[in-house]
Amino acid sequence: MHLKKQFIYVLKLIPALLKEENWTAKEEEIVGRHFKKLQELLKKGKLILAGKTDGLDEKTFGIVIFEADSEEEARKIMNSDPAVAEGIMKAELSPYRVALMRESV
Repeated sequence: MHLKKQFIYVLKLIPALLKEENWTAKEEEIVGRHFKKLQELLKKGKLILAGKTDGLDEKTFGIVIFEADSEEEARKIMNSDPAVAEGIMKAELSPYRVALMRESV
């Protein structure tokens, strides 16, 4: 049996978007597509968890924990995230392994 590998990518907004007044309808639309992409990964059974910290400052970040067959596939998933592809968020990919997780959230 082939076990899928787990990965995490950590997302950080570009510095200009840490000020709420710099957000436009364009950024809101990109974030909407970012969320839709994560929902698609969930439906495909690839997404394990996604979320973000509260607030909007230099400490704000999001995480996406998911499964992929290879690092190449994981990188493709991360780079196709609209927030990353369109440059409003920077992302860093790492191999990951969920050790413990409660059954229901």
